Amino acid sequence: MVIEERKNIGLNNIVQNLVLENRNKLNVTGVKDVLSFDDEVIIMETELGLLTIKGENLKINKLSIDTGDVIIEGEINNLGYNDHSKKEQEGSILSKIFK
Repeated sequence: MVIEERKNIGLNNIVQNLVLENRNKLNVTGVKDVLSFDDEVIIMETELGLLTIKGENLKINKLSIDTGDVIIEGEINNLGYNDHSKKEQEGSILSKIFK
């Protein structure tokens, strides 16, 4: 029944894992690309949308786009998703500016 519910909401059986250990080590699966990163903010494109990680002294210890695995270490304060389907519908910032 869970699989049917996932199909109904458009996730098509996509599985993504976020494992946060003691707020200082984050393992993420299902990563397509790392869009930007510094020691306070990391933005990644994942199977389930854009994932933003905020904190202090953040560093990417493992990055494998082939397998979609990323390990981040540092003081992690915030994790948040932006729905990629909304982004695709809204278009880019430049397309809005030049309408």
